[in-house]
Amino acid sequence: MAGEDDGKSDLKYKRVLLKISGEALMGDTEYGIDMPTCLKFAEEIKAARDEGAEICLVIGGGNIFRGLAGAANGMERAQADSMGMLATIMNALAMQNALETIGVPTRVQSGLRMDEVAEPFIRRRAIRHMEKGRVVIFAAGTGNPYFTTDTGAALRAAEMNCEAMLKGTQVDGVYSADPKTNPDAQRYDTLDYQDVLARNLRVMDASAVSLMRDTNIPIVVFSLHNKGALQSVLKGEGPSTVISAE
Repeated sequence: MAGEDDGKSDLKYKRVLLKISGEALMGDTEYGIDMPTCLKFAEEIKAARDEGAEICLVIGGGNIFRGLAGAANGMERAQADSMGMLATIMNALAMQNALETIGVPTRVQSGLRMDEVAEPFIRRRAIRHMEKGRVVIFAAGTGNPYFTTDTGAALRAAEMNCEAMLKGTQVDGVYSADPKTNPDAQRYDTLDYQDVLARNLRVMDASAVSLMRDTNIPIVVFSLHNKGALQSVLKGEGPSTVISAE
């Protein structure tokens, strides 16, 4: 359990923010939230927490509603983004339920006031939750339109003094092209922040990468679908791409 000494010495990153896309929660379904998939992710998070990691989460909302898609269909962007933020709250509550089902104490903090279902975002309270071994899920992004959940994740990672931001994806790192459609795509073990920005690699949006560069927090891209991958990444092992200043 977090707060104990066992296992800490094996961790390269002790306090981390894990960013999961909303689409990842769909599992094999075409829309919405697949609870067996949430439970699978929860088991991975629990195993990492039991080794001494302090973990906070940001989950996208694309499985329910994506603000950019709404804006592209004629909806006012600010209104569409507000709807997208509500989708992230639904995902956060689903993941909280999955984690607490397997005995992991979890708190949801929202960038939008939603006092009946989530705490408001309070930085020092969130840090204290993590120090006590609770998983904290940050919902509703920054609470403002025009900012993606990637940028919200980068902001919360900096505010929580995280040692790394982990991005769980469908593939085991960053590639020069989509490896699912291009068998010749090159996989990178390491990248510089500036490489990602200059090559326009679609890891996350440019503002998020820039904030991680400015705060010198590495971004670790890996596949959350591989069993034990989160624990391996926390130890600096396993297939991944590390984006840093080095």
